[in-house]
Amino acid sequence: MGEMGDIILQTRALTKEFKGFTAVNQVDLTVRRGTIHALIGPNGAGKTTCFNLLTKFVVPTSGTIAFNGQDITRERPAQIARRGIIRSFQISAVFPHLTPLENVRLGLQRRLGISYHFWKSARVLSSLNARARELLAQVGLADLADQHTVNLPYGRKRALEIATTLAMEPALMLLDEPTQGMGHEDVHRVAALIKRVSAGRTVLMVEHNMSVVSNIADTITVLQRGAVLAEGPYSEVSKNPQVMQAYMGCAESHLQGMH
Repeated sequence: MGEMGDIILQTRALTKEFKGFTAVNQVDLTVRRGTIHALIGPNGAGKTTCFNLLTKFVVPTSGTIAFNGQDITRERPAQIARRGIIRSFQISAVFPHLTPLENVRLGLQRRLGISYHFWKSARVLSSLNARARELLAQVGLADLADQHTVNLPYGRKRALEIATTLAMEPALMLLDEPTQGMGHEDVHRVAALIKRVSAGRTVLMVEHNMSVVSNIADTITVLQRGAVLAEGPYSEVSKNPQVMQAYMGCAESHLQGMH
């Protein structure tokens, strides 16, 4: 089961039309277990719509989605989440006035199905503290566990969101623009963090930052105007003339500069 060749998620001819506009066009996507798979492409390429289709926040016009070999095309968002497809920065946008410890503990409560029982005894909740602290340590936040989240720097809030997502024990982690809006140092820190926590997990990410993608993604799917333009490892995709053309100008030299 755990070998690299094992397919965890597969879409066939996945298509989404909005009033005559095709946002996602016949997309075949194959994500292998235990890999980091990046979805990239110019603005408006359909990356976010693709994510919304996978988590069922948007219903496909046509095509199929299979997870672990089972057709999940018609399932609802809650069913998808129960299967372990967890989208970070959607479920886990953090609560600013709780501590990082309390935020991660909420993720653990959700998974155990005791989410909204805020009247649960302190004993039950404190039993989750050790695991919560362990997850915070994994993302480098052990020393900030009891601070107010609102006071954390932006990059650290993102690390906390990843810890909260990990608390849900995802089979497939969907990361939506994890380094967006970050300074150089934070980008490197968060990219290294994703690489570290992805060991033994499967990650599908939408990411703009080419240096992040080139350093951590095993497979890259390039979307353009809602369709797959190219797919493969970075070394291959970055040399593809169509990909260079799609990125044009500055991004093109950026692609070439990454070799």
